[in-house]
Amino acid sequence: MDLAVRDAAGYADLRSYAAIGDTRTVALIAGDGSIDWLPLPDLHSVPVFARLLDGPGGGSFELCPRSAHRVRREYEHGTNVLVTTYTTATGTVRVTDALTVGVTGPLPWSELVRLVEGVTGTVDMAWRVAPGTGLDTVSPWVHDTGHGAVLRMDAVTMALRTAGAGPVEYDDRAASGRFTTGAGSRHVLALVSSQGEPLRLPEVRRSEENVEHTRRQWRRWSGQFTYDGPWRDEALRSMLALKLLAYGPSGAIAAAATTSLPESAAGGKNWDYRFAWLRDSTYALHCMLAFGDFEDVHASVSWLLRTARARHAKLPVLARLDGAQPDGVARHDVPGWRGIGPVVSGNPAAEQLQLGVYGDLFDLVHTYVGAGNVLDLESARFLASAADRVCDIWHRPDAGMWELPEYRHYTSSKMACWQALDHAVDLAADGHIPGTPDRWRRERDRIAAWVHEHCWNAERRAYTWYPGTRALDTSVLLHARRGGFDAGDRMRATVDAVLEELSAGPLIYRYSGADKEEKTFTACAFWTVTALASLGRRAEAEQRMGELLPLANDVGLYTEMIDAEDHSFWGNAPQALSHLAVTTAITALAGTE
Repeated sequence: MDLAVRDAAGYADLRSYAAIGDTRTVALIAGDGSIDWLPLPDLHSVPVFARLLDGPGGGSFELCPRSAHRVRREYEHGTNVLVTTYTTATGTVRVTDALTVGVTGPLPWSELVRLVEGVTGTVDMAWRVAPGTGLDTVSPWVHDTGHGAVLRMDAVTMALRTAGAGPVEYDDRAASGRFTTGAGSRHVLALVSSQGEPLRLPEVRRSEENVEHTRRQWRRWSGQFTYDGPWRDEALRSMLALKLLAYGPSGAIAAAATTSLPESAAGGKNWDYRFAWLRDSTYALHCMLAFGDFEDVHASVSWLLRTARARHAKLPVLARLDGAQPDGVARHDVPGWRGIGPVVSGNPAAEQLQLGVYGDLFDLVHTYVGAGNVLDLESARFLASAADRVCDIWHRPDAGMWELPEYRHYTSSKMACWQALDHAVDLAADGHIPGTPDRWRRERDRIAAWVHEHCWNAERRAYTWYPGTRALDTSVLLHARRGGFDAGDRMRATVDAVLEELSAGPLIYRYSGADKEEKTFTACAFWTVTALASLGRRAEAEQRMGELLPLANDVGLYTEMIDAEDHSFWGNAPQALSHLAVTTAITALAGTE
């Protein structure tokens, strides 16, 4: 595909986006060099650039050659620093993009640096910085101060620091310029910003030096990655994508960097994923423990336990990145990507009952202490009360993993409750938590009997989505791994049924009927690989893995969904659950679960 192509309304294909970040926020950069998404200062803040969702008024930071060109992109190895090479008829130019850190770590302000280097010949370049309306919530303006012009968008102040980027021209809302590269030339465009506080205006050389500090910090983080098995590069890129979504101030992991990217052309299923799901923290812990000795493990566990304790055993499905609960959903009067709305802030799933989060919580803690770590007393007591709560509520209908409006007795939810109590029994037996393990053991066995009686469909030869239906749910396959609910004949038969009904080549739909309303779910395809590997069907797992990995975009990223026909990207991006599923599949095939 041509990375630089946009449709008539100015929207780029979702496959064309690469991501950079600084562990507070994430920018998405299209193949034509335009930064079309950047919330500031934090990922859950209002976006200063939102052309991704609002072509006419969203705003962007454009930078590219003025003439026709070819594009090649890659991340510098072991980093989230993006390098784009443009080749024109007259020369070649290289652009390095980074959201930077300083000498000692995160900066007290935000800094986006675009370093342009002439490689061969000459290339005429053009750039434009145009903040948007913040999803139709504010009006940006240029303010001339005693130290030059700044760009303001509500409480956010932005300033350009340039070197060799040509004269800066301002209108009432934007800044722009042109320059020409030559072999060996260097040019810098840095955008510094703050919210609700004074703005430091650093020397340009400091911003350029920060690019190198950023490289080093990313490589120090990647140095914790010790896995040296099959698909090492793909595993590391997925781990780096997950680190982009990690919110440094709290340790939370965002589900994605965006809101409201549609799951199909019909629209309607547009959600804000700039929140942290407890489920994702669990999967991330498994990956970090399998792939190295990551310091992030403790931050992730601590965030989850703090967040869970705040609800007194009534576990939240998701939380804000700072640990607080979401405060409702707001709709924005903007078009949405390619006109497919709605565009929203906030997520309605926050108030749902999802029994699966209890399985996620206990799986995370069981894995954490199994790696040689110790719980604090408050967390241990809390976990005992959470196990008691599972005993009391497992028989209730819930919204299920897919956060549907219809509350049912979803099979995967019951299996997750079984997992929670099974782990609670183990934790108590090993002295990690207090409580009443005899009760937990009895209820665990009662759940297992209930699932086998009500959720196994002998005629269908599968665990079905919920009792009384023939419909299937791919999330049931999450319980096929070693130590899960079932790694026997019934789960093997369920895998076969899922492959027969829900497959679209190597891709998989979430549940029966999903093909009528959305695209295939990226994570489900990799969960199927994990299930096959866990059940001893390695050859099938490897074949599917070999077909799935090339479906990433040119820089190794995945969105939430992939079209089965043309492999176009749909849904929010980059998607944590997709990359977590990639890494889980790799660990299953490598035997490092």
